[in-house]
Amino acid sequence: MKAFLILENGTIFTGQSIGSTKEVISEIVFNTSMTGYLEVLSDPSYAGQAVVMTYPLMGNYGICKDDMESRRAWPEGFIVREAARRPSNFRSQQSLRDFLLEQDITGLYGIDTRALTKLLREAGTMNGMITTDENYRLEEALPRIRRYRQENLVGRTTCIDTWVFPGSGYKVALLDLGAKHNIARSLQARDCQVTVYPAHTTAEQILADKPDGIMLSNGPGDPKDCMSIVSEIKRLYYSEIPIFAICLGHQLMALAAGGDTRKMKWGHRGGNHPVKDLSTGRVYISSQNHGYVVLPESLPKNVAAPAFENVNDGTNEGICYLNAPVFTVQFHPEACPGPVDTGYLFDRFLKMMEERKHA
Repeated sequence: MKAFLILENGTIFTGQSIGSTKEVISEIVFNTSMTGYLEVLSDPSYAGQAVVMTYPLMGNYGICKDDMESRRAWPEGFIVREAARRPSNFRSQQSLRDFLLEQDITGLYGIDTRALTKLLREAGTMNGMITTDENYRLEEALPRIRRYRQENLVGRTTCIDTWVFPGSGYKVALLDLGAKHNIARSLQARDCQVTVYPAHTTAEQILADKPDGIMLSNGPGDPKDCMSIVSEIKRLYYSEIPIFAICLGHQLMALAAGGDTRKMKWGHRGGNHPVKDLSTGRVYISSQNHGYVVLPESLPKNVAAPAFENVNDGTNEGICYLNAPVFTVQFHPEACPGPVDTGYLFDRFLKMMEERKHA
């Protein structure tokens, strides 16, 4: 069946439908990872977006649901050059095509994803519609596409109830802003007991459980849509409990400390982004998925200092807070999919909890 991608600037790509055939309007973003499509599909940070995979072949090793990063798939759409029909992997449980159908994700394949990616880099991230209606009317579609706005994405992706990853070590409170499972797994692998809280849990409720440390997770959307959560994070900041924040959590902590964020032209999404540790000069390859960035110059110099920087474009990738046991990063040290170069940051977090315990 034919399918069409209509961008808000009027550009149209024609390909074939894969998965669900429902019509969707979303933000169109691209990811440069060569593998890890299941982890991308199950990353809640992609809620409200359709993902273009720049690597030309997806689905070749099938779907293994043990590798999912959350309870379901989140993107509105999935766009690839070629989708493998017959996966080859002893762990595979189903094909990419069947998974998209099962998860009701609208897919499109057979288009020039290189041309689409170049267009998004030149013009910036755009809204778009994926439809199988061959009789679409462009003059009616474009106003609808341009009006699209993402709403309540954190509320859609966060957990409903508090739940626990067991462990016998430090007690960590994980605020789920749209968290990937591997954040909790990375802490559990270090023997932490991880209690996961819904995004709108109050600081008072978290502190009442007396955690040794607090994690703020990744998540979707514009951080400035989460100001009620920011007010609670500000209370956690002054608790003197060690805090480690990733991605959206990093942005919300900056807002809580008086800083600012801005939307990027096309964002960073993929498993090959170089970041420099400003304290050592060492460069690490990181996994990233974000469309907004912290403006470090907006933070008071007596409150915070830049800790990491993106080597490609110089944008901020991490903040060290000077008056509280808090550090935050824009990239994903749990890296699933992606390189594990920065996994040592979880060990730094454990050291902060240990130092507070013996202070």
